[in-house]
Amino acid sequence: MQRLAVFDLDGTLVHSAPDLAAALNRRLAAAGLPPLTVAEVQPMIGDGARRLLERGFAARGAKVPPDALAAFLADPALEGGPLTAPFPGMAELLERLAAEGWRLAVCTNKPEGPARALLGRLGLARHLRAIGGGDSFAVRKPDPAHLLLTIGAAGGGRAVMVGDHQNDMLAARGAGIPAIFVGWGYGPRQMALGHPVVGDAAALHEALSAL
Repeated sequence: MQRLAVFDLDGTLVHSAPDLAAALNRRLAAAGLPPLTVAEVQPMIGDGARRLLERGFAARGAKVPPDALAAFLADPALEGGPLTAPFPGMAELLERLAAEGWRLAVCTNKPEGPARALLGRLGLARHLRAIGGGDSFAVRKPDPAHLLLTIGAAGGGRAVMVGDHQNDMLAARGAGIPAIFVGWGYGPRQMALGHPVVGDAAALHEALSAL
């Protein structure tokens, strides 16, 4: 059966926290609120744009203004600003897996439009059979249907989920497929929920090959 690796995006394939923090801080500034540091924003990432805004404003004791979400989604930083780049070795890993015959896909809670634009700008989209964004379907992670629908869009296969957040691990568990947790991402290691943890792209390749 065809092997399929499904990757989370922010915190797994790409380090986007600095640009996401900059976009969030522009919304805070527009509301007259002080900025957050990247370290403060990083743990807020993983549940989509709306939740990121809610957490950022809550950290400043405020509610999200009515027009903030639309302005945030229009911020070019969501499509990969100057501070966003693949994590070390991940672009090469996708190239290697594709050469080895793996199908590849992304399942992310980031809206599909910015996700596609970001992956395209970084030259990663060419490897992918499918991109399942947070607004691509009626559900999103941790709902396993988000992962299963992305797997279907990629053509199916013997799938594994790779991510840095408990949403990824819970979606994989609900879908009945194995998962690998990346230790370089934005979620603390307890979010691995007992799944294997890898420390770099080389270790991830070994873990995928062993499945």
